[in-house]
Amino acid sequence: MTHKDYFTREEKELMLRLVKKLVGAMGDQLTTHDIATVHRLIHDGIVQAGLFQRDQYGLNPVVRHLLTAATLCDNIAPDRTMVIATMIYNLCRGDYLDTKRVSKLFDDDIARVVHGLLHVAPLYKKQAAVANENFHKLLLTFAEDVRVILIMTVDRLALMRAINHHPNEKFVHEIASESRYLYAPLAHKLGLYAIKTELEDLSLKYLNRKVFSQIAERLRATKEEREKYVQDFIKPIDQRLKAEGLRFELKGRTKSINSIWQKMQKQGVDLSGIYDLFAIRIILDTPPRDEKRACWLAYSVVTDIYKANPKRFKDWITIPKSNGYESLHITVYGPGNKWVEVQIRSKRMDETAERGVAAHWRYKGIKSDGDVDRWMNEVRQMLEASGQEGQMSLMRNMDTNLYNDEVFVFTPKGDLFRLPQGATLLDFAYHIHTRVGSTCMGGRVDGKNQKINYRLKSGDTVEVITSTTQMPRLDWLKIAVTSRARNKIKSAINERQAHQAQLARETLQRRFKNRKVELDDSTLARVIKKMGYKTSTQFLVAIQEDIIDVNDVVEQYEAMLAAKQDEAGNARATAQDFVLQQQPAHDAKPDDDILTIGDDVKGVNYKLARCCNPIYGDRIQGFIASDGAIKIHRHDCKNLQHLRQRYPYRIIRTRWTGKAGNRFVATLKVLGRDDIGIVSSITSVINKTDNCLLRGINIQSQGGLFEGMLTVNVSDITLLDELSKRILNVKGVKEVERI
Repeated sequence: MTHKDYFTREEKELMLRLVKKLVGAMGDQLTTHDIATVHRLIHDGIVQAGLFQRDQYGLNPVVRHLLTAATLCDNIAPDRTMVIATMIYNLCRGDYLDTKRVSKLFDDDIARVVHGLLHVAPLYKKQAAVANENFHKLLLTFAEDVRVILIMTVDRLALMRAINHHPNEKFVHEIASESRYLYAPLAHKLGLYAIKTELEDLSLKYLNRKVFSQIAERLRATKEEREKYVQDFIKPIDQRLKAEGLRFELKGRTKSINSIWQKMQKQGVDLSGIYDLFAIRIILDTPPRDEKRACWLAYSVVTDIYKANPKRFKDWITIPKSNGYESLHITVYGPGNKWVEVQIRSKRMDETAERGVAAHWRYKGIKSDGDVDRWMNEVRQMLEASGQEGQMSLMRNMDTNLYNDEVFVFTPKGDLFRLPQGATLLDFAYHIHTRVGSTCMGGRVDGKNQKINYRLKSGDTVEVITSTTQMPRLDWLKIAVTSRARNKIKSAINERQAHQAQLARETLQRRFKNRKVELDDSTLARVIKKMGYKTSTQFLVAIQEDIIDVNDVVEQYEAMLAAKQDEAGNARATAQDFVLQQQPAHDAKPDDDILTIGDDVKGVNYKLARCCNPIYGDRIQGFIASDGAIKIHRHDCKNLQHLRQRYPYRIIRTRWTGKAGNRFVATLKVLGRDDIGIVSSITSVINKTDNCLLRGINIQSQGGLFEGMLTVNVSDITLLDELSKRILNVKGVKEVERI
């Protein structure tokens, strides 16, 4: 394919006209080097690289970019940077052209705008999201340069003009709808009123051609009549205002077709019933000290001539709008029984309304953002300022990162969601739905697997992965940052703990019943407090999760009851009052006795406490229970610490004696990386260790990590320490802790 074969005859003729128009509009801004370089890039991009292909709808990108560049010159400014960037940015794909080469061929400023256009382009692949009200915020975040937004807005107008008779109606409807809810509001906020009005009128034309044609035909048929009506309406006003010695300017206009249609829909009337089909503006040239008096004088003149509708009167001079807008709005009954809106303001008020911070840049019906509004207004003032070269220079330094405290992310279907900066994948899952958040295992971000603590970035496409076995955990509160997610996590944990507490209470009640002990809540509350728990729920959950041995609770409860009896006047027991039963423990032979209790007493009925599982070699102490039996605790056991404080007289010195040999139960908590075969390696180490037996193992895996609880039988503390070191040397194991 040659360069010439790429274009139709009509396209060649159109291009020739557009190029001449551009060169004429740009003047000496475009050098011969610029023109030759752009021409060469486009020629090589078409013939050699094949990058400038017609799109799926048959549109020629070269023609479209020329139309956009010409429209930029007409509606914005004949700016070299924007025109060249518009013409070449589509070539920056593949290996043909990149922004570094653009900088060398032209300059860094053009490369910056090209980069912004390329950065925004992928967003339109998320077609479902374009309808989302957050999309224009994401657009501003990605654009990087305000000129990118201007080019995109003007390009949309050029596209809307080009598809008037396009055969693909679905395509035309999609473009028209997108122009109405995204680009028209954007153009209005930027102060591009002519573009905004044309976009709305063209959108109505493509979406409801019948209505558009009917209104347009009625307006064309009555054009002369309306112009004559306006002249007849303002003639007596003009005469009276001059007679009052006022200096003024009178403007008359007819609403746009889309505006007329919107009012017809809202008011439920036909064209003849629209109140303000005609609008007249009286702009008074008067010093600021006299402007209010002059406005009210003009108001008096108009209402003397024409009957006013008091329901349609708006006084924004006495009390200006919150944004500073000042004007008098009245609707009067004009000749031929037609309603006409009249706006009265001073020249200063008009300048403020049209150019200052109080301009009508708030698009009707669209919720606005304060920071964006101020930023848009600055852009608008630049566009309306004199000196096009100066305004473009200012725009180069404008910051478009207005949403640095928010992130905007997509779902795989293209739905768009806004979350606070720093939000994680877990926050996003809860934002979608509580059930999705509570069962979240991780996700895929732009096709890559990520953990629940991944921090989201604007533009990410996030797919949440869930599991029915997953449930919220307490450490999730360190990951979630949104109040919604944190509240849902807390609620789920509290609900689960309440269920666990109920089960634990039932277990406790059964155990008390078996021991024929009456359960008193006040006494139990004292036991709970003595064991270091702030709430009964925490205490009961600890029982359910086997952190506390329920038998220990019963024994402490009985001890508490005994203490209460002592306080009631009973004889206070001492350690000497307890008779040590000189009998061997169950399942133990005298020769196997390895404990010496008190004053070298052996053969005593004792039990090893399950709360701390002491083994041979641990520092230990005994506690004399109410039945005379002795429970052996590790010296650092938390339960033993409470017993020491409350019943120091029941603590008895205990030490290991004899030889180790019995099988003692110990539990090891192992943390590590969830690698293939790591569990087999750990169990192999245990099996190869002499005098060591694995009794139970419980493994949980989450987010690439595993946590294992190993129950083993060992002969003494030395063997347990050696086993811990061997397990810690297994590849992938990070931590081994005895519990």
